Amino acid sequence: MRRIILANALTAFAVQASAATCAAQSMDKKLAGAAEKSFMKKCEADAKATCEASAKEKKLAGAAQTSFVKKCVADAVGG
Repeated sequence: MRRIILANALTAFAVQASAATCAAQSMDKKLAGAAEKSFMKKCEADAKATCEASAKEKKLAGAAQTSFVKKCVADAVGG
């Protein structure tokens, strides 16, 4: 039980830490061109890994997992 609570707390912290979207972080860093593309690609990959871990902790599967991860990544990447 403690592990689940700790995992949820860490996930919530990770989501809050990335509250600034990838797009916002890119703008803050004043990235452009290839640097921006590389940053966005890595940021999206990191967001996907975090979202997939969160979906696994929530024991989601199938369409629910796909939908959750898709929305989670979209929220993290921004636009």
